Amino acid sequence: MIRRAAFWAALGLAGVAACGGPKDVTPANPLPRPADAVPAPPIVLDQFGYRPDDPKIVRIRQPVAGFDTAWASQPRMTYYVRDAKTEEPVRTFTLDADVKAPIDALSGDHVWALDISKVTAPGEYVVTSGDGAQVSATFRVDAGVYKPPMREAFRTFYYQRAGFAKSAPQAGAGWTDAASHLGPGQDGEARLFSAPDDAGTARDLRGGWYDAGDYNQYTNWTADQCRTLLISYTENPDAWGDDFGIPESGNGVPDVLDEAKWGLDWLLRMQGKDGSVLSVLGRDSGSPPSAAKGPSRYGPASTSATLSAAGTFAFAALVYRDSPAPGHAAYAERLQAAALSAWRWAETNPAVLFYNNDARSKSEGLGAGQQEVEPEYLNGKRYAAAAYLSVLTGDEAFLPVMDAAFAETSMLRSGQLDAYRYEVQDAALFVARQAASPPELRAYLADLYTARLSPEAAPGYGVPVDVLHWGSNGVMATTGTLYLQAGRLSAEAGLAAPYAARALDYLHYLHGANPMGKAYLTNMGAFGADSSVGTYYRTWRTDVPIPGFVVGGPNPGYDWDACCPESCGNETLNAACLGERLSPPYGQPPLKSYREFGDGWPLNSWQVSENSNGYQAAYLRLLANFVE
Repeated sequence: MIRRAAFWAALGLAGVAACGGPKDVTPANPLPRPADAVPAPPIVLDQFGYRPDDPKIVRIRQPVAGFDTAWASQPRMTYYVRDAKTEEPVRTFTLDADVKAPIDALSGDHVWALDISKVTAPGEYVVTSGDGAQVSATFRVDAGVYKPPMREAFRTFYYQRAGFAKSAPQAGAGWTDAASHLGPGQDGEARLFSAPDDAGTARDLRGGWYDAGDYNQYTNWTADQCRTLLISYTENPDAWGDDFGIPESGNGVPDVLDEAKWGLDWLLRMQGKDGSVLSVLGRDSGSPPSAAKGPSRYGPASTSATLSAAGTFAFAALVYRDSPAPGHAAYAERLQAAALSAWRWAETNPAVLFYNNDARSKSEGLGAGQQEVEPEYLNGKRYAAAAYLSVLTGDEAFLPVMDAAFAETSMLRSGQLDAYRYEVQDAALFVARQAASPPELRAYLADLYTARLSPEAAPGYGVPVDVLHWGSNGVMATTGTLYLQAGRLSAEAGLAAPYAARALDYLHYLHGANPMGKAYLTNMGAFGADSSVGTYYRTWRTDVPIPGFVVGGPNPGYDWDACCPESCGNETLNAACLGERLSPPYGQPPLKSYREFGDGWPLNSWQVSENSNGYQAAYLRLLANFVE
């Protein structure tokens, strides 16, 4: 039988390359030409495995469009599930390969669904064609199969902590570092971006998490991440133990509450005495992070940042108020006071905007991603903050504001439901669960979710999304969670299990059941994945990638910088363009618009291969629902 390792070796798979550089203009491309893209095998599946009683759908693929068509092979009529150690068949499955599967528009593949759900005995397995020519990754069947990837994915927040030493034993060999951004002029005494020479603007903004592959941090997004982690805890508390290997492990508190507090404490430092909350903190780059010695600069307060913090503080106060851990009751009171103070400022200042790294606010160079929001999303933040505050305080004065804001949401006005308006959607579901909530709201939500989301299996790789773009893996994870919510809303109709199966399709996609045959987490070979991410975009370059980071994923909008191939400043910089666009990710079917590379400007690999705490939190929320 052909082993999977032999499959990769036959294609000449290159070794793991060093990680890419910061998102800035560098004098030359720091990496050699990225290795050629490696096609997925004909059989793709969840490389971590399946719980015994869950549906197990293996995808048999035959490419007809994209870079991998030269490796296409015909599906077989017979497939075996074999014991991975003995290679003995444990079950035989037939596939009606004579019926041509339609071409999946997202991938350019014919895709057949092979249902191996009858394999329920715990063990380690591999799927092969009857003639042994087609071989899958190995996978486990076990009730606790998703705990290892959850542990490593959660630990990435620890590695993203600013101002905190990554020490043995938690950090592991090769990933230790001293506390970063604590020198003169850095986070402990950050200054206003527009007044860098004014010592009177210095603020203590220590802590928090690096947002993505660089070290900047944004209030709107940190608030989202804290709230998502806490919602994940409330959805399945049993998934969150005190043993994830972070410094606080073993203190008697679920580690997710400890990690979320690290982010919340930074948000509290970003709040001024008047209740306003600063919008963004820009940090210097270096590898490792402690090598960054440049100053830290912050952007002014904005209405969106303040409302984001108000809603997250209020929700967090509810969570910590119910925690029996010592000190959490007092912390909840502090969060409630901060939420009310932020709310009052936002109501008095309803339209204060700040665009970072943008000429509109004269802030070019502060941060990277744009954190300011459009009016619809600002209204959604107002609704969410009022909703959580109304339940937290019991004050009915929040209800008229909440109702007026909800009436203006696209969720109510046009029945919009998607992976982007999660702040409003989560708040509406939260309100609907309250005992005093009108039953009409729950009925409306149940009708909306079941009308927009079908419990029936989708063709192809089973992961329909509204659109694919930069950060598609975050969209996939959030869409999977939407299906779980639909199942909960329709449980009385007996649809909880079918909707959970659809949510699992998205999880399996992220774990390798995709046309790239890639588990979209970094360095997970020791935790069950045959083919995980080995090269990704990251300012902190390590010889071996830190495990567990979720990368952005396929992006059909990827392109090199507009200066390429001839206008990047000089011949050396032009040469960094490599003379032609890398394909993939360029010019491929949407789900094949991915490549393992970490090059910075001008190839801009961050469009597909950068990590983000936003993707991370969304993935953990979906995954935790299936961890026992």
